[in-house]
Amino acid sequence: MRSCSHRSTSRRQRGLTLFGLMFWAIVIGFLAYLALRVFPTVNEYLTIKRTIEKVAASSPTTVAEVRAAFERQKDIEYSISTISGKDLEVTKINDKVVIAFAYNKEIEIYGPVFLLIKYEGRSSSK
Repeated sequence: MRSCSHRSTSRRQRGLTLFGLMFWAIVIGFLAYLALRVFPTVNEYLTIKRTIEKVAASSPTTVAEVRAAFERQKDIEYSISTISGKDLEVTKINDKVVIAFAYNKEIEIYGPVFLLIKYEGRSSSK
C-alpha cells in the first residue's frame, strides 16, 4: 500500500507585482538615462588624457610648444570642447615634461538638478 505524504499546499506565491515591476523599470530607466548623459563627458576626458600623453611623448621644450601641440591635436579630435591649451599646467619632473589638467563638468539631469563631475589628469612622468 502506498502512503502519500502531503505537504502543505498553501505555499506563498513568489513573483513580481506590477508595482515592483514599475519600480524596477523606473530605477533601471533612470540609471540608463544617467549613463547616456555621462558617457560623452567620460569619452571627452579619455580623449584629453590620450592627447596629453601624445603631446608629452613628443618631448616639447617650451610651454608654448605644449599648448600649440595640444591645440593641433584638439583640431583633430573633435570631441574635446571643454578645455584648451591655455588650461594646461605644464611642469618638468626629472627633465621630463608633465602636462596636467583639471576641469568641472556640469550635466543637467532635470530642471535645476545637475550632476557635477570633477575631472583631472596628468601625463605620466616615466
